[in-house]
This record gives sequence, structure tokens and C-alpha cells, in this order.
Amino acid sequence: MTAPPARTLVVFGAGGQVGREVAVGAADAGWRAVGYDRAAVDIARADDVMRALETTPASVVVNAASYTAVDAAETDAASALAINADGARNVAAAAARRGAAVIHLSTDYVFDGRKRAPYVEDDPVAPLGVYGRSKEAGDRAVRAEAARHVILRTAAVFAAHGKNFARTMVRLAAERPELRVVDDQTTAPTAADDIAAAILALATRITAPGVAPEAFGTFHYCGRPATTWHGFATAIIAAAGRLGHRAPPVAAIASHEFPTAAARPRYSVLDCGHLARVHGIEQPDWRPALERILPHLLPATQPSDLAQGAPR
Repeated sequence: MTAPPARTLVVFGAGGQVGREVAVGAADAGWRAVGYDRAAVDIARADDVMRALETTPASVVVNAASYTAVDAAETDAASALAINADGARNVAAAAARRGAAVIHLSTDYVFDGRKRAPYVEDDPVAPLGVYGRSKEAGDRAVRAEAARHVILRTAAVFAAHGKNFARTMVRLAAERPELRVVDDQTTAPTAADDIAAAILALATRITAPGVAPEAFGTFHYCGRPATTWHGFATAIIAAAGRLGHRAPPVAAIASHEFPTAAARPRYSVLDCGHLARVHGIEQPDWRPALERILPHLLPATQPSDLAQGAPR
């Protein structure tokens, strides 16, 4: 087998929030990145994954591809499992066969939210819905298929592109006189570009000469401070208001007032101390990231036009 060229990584899910940021930031971190979105490679197809890695030998394979429609997964379990479980297995197996390390993106939704302190990596998993179960199955598959793996659990991802909570709040603020957001689910918002930076730093660390065994395994990475979805929404709308856009009030409601197909953990904050101790990667503050990203989410329409067109 031909040795892969140094500092080359392949990104599956390059069209998503995190995958896109990994591909964009790779060069500045000293990596050559080759990205595949789902149209180019469906990770649920093992042959397609292997063909991609044969075409582009890599030192590190990043799996940022994921089925993330939490509610839709309840009635489309087959699709969630095909991507999040079978796809993760395909990527890990192909990477191991090609001699590459794997960085696999996972989620806080593998936990049930009954703990009242930040979750550490070896806390028992107990996902509440199909999405969480499919991601947890993918985590197990990665561990089974690739000895040289990093599973990076994160939470509440937001970015300047793609579907995310921040974009939804900005859109609803332009349409409604008041927003109603749950205040009894605590999470930790995390910017996609911060996650990408952590992934690229990990890629460098796990391919360094003489890398220690403890560099591999499962790690947590999310933003700080923890907040409720209502707290996050309030920060988003306040920041939009400071930029001159419409900022309706944000009312706090209980989860039962906003029923969803999938149950969400009431508390899914992740303890990121292990990542800091082993790799020196510190937990980021999500609030500066929000200020950085929000201008890209705001509509080009003038605030007065938004107000005039908002339904009453």
C-alpha cells in the first residue's frame, strides 16, 4: 500500500455546517483538504466511501456527515441509521483499511439529560430518541472499526450557513411579534467554525510522531457558558437588535407547551476538561462567535421593511 501524503485529510459531509468550515479552514492549519458532500459520496454506501479514499489517500478522515433532523428521525429511522450508524461504520472501516486516523463528529443527544452536572465521556449513554440512538450506534461502530479514532461529541451547532437554531430565530424575528422558546432545556451552543478549528488541531495532534495512545478515544467539545434555548434565543435577538434589526420579545415557555415528535434531554451540557487536559484545546465562549456569525444570518432587507411586513 502506498503511504498517504503527509497532512492530507478527507472530509465527508463537506456540505454541512462543520464539514464546510473544516474544508475552509484547513489550509490555514497546514492541511490539504478534499471535501465530499452527500451528492458526491453517500457514506451509507461502503463502496463509494472506499472509492473516495482510494482516489484521495489521506492521513486523517473527518466524518462530519450526519442525519440531523431530530424529529423527522422518529418516523424515518431507516435513513437516520443508514447515515449515522452504517455510514459511520463505513467511513471508519475504510479509513482503517487505508491506514488513516478517523475524527468522527457526535452529539450530546446520546445522553438522556437526567444528570444535573456536565456529562463526562464515560457517563452512561441513554439516548431518548431515534436520532440519539443512531448517533450512539455510530460511535460504537467507529470504536469497533478503527483503533486510531477520535469521537468528538458536541452540541447545539450554529453557523453562518445551513439550517440551525440561530438562523431560525432570525427568520422568526422578522415574521412574528413575539417569539416563544423553551426555557427548561439546558444546552451549550457551539459555533461550527470553533468545532472545525478543534478538529484541525486534533488532526495535527493525532498524526504527530510518537503520538500517545491517550490522544485517541472519545472527547467532549462545546461552547460556554451553558444556557437554555430561551437564553440562546434571547442573546440572538438582542444581538440582531444591536445591529438595527427587528428584536421582538422572547417569551420563556415549558417544553410541554411546544410538543415535538422527539423527546429532548432536559440537560445535555458536556464537560470538556478531558479534551483540554489531553490536547490543550480549551472550551470556547459562544457569545463572541454569535457576534461574528450573526451579520451573515441577518436579511438584507432593511429593518423598517421587516417590521412593516411582519404578521400581526
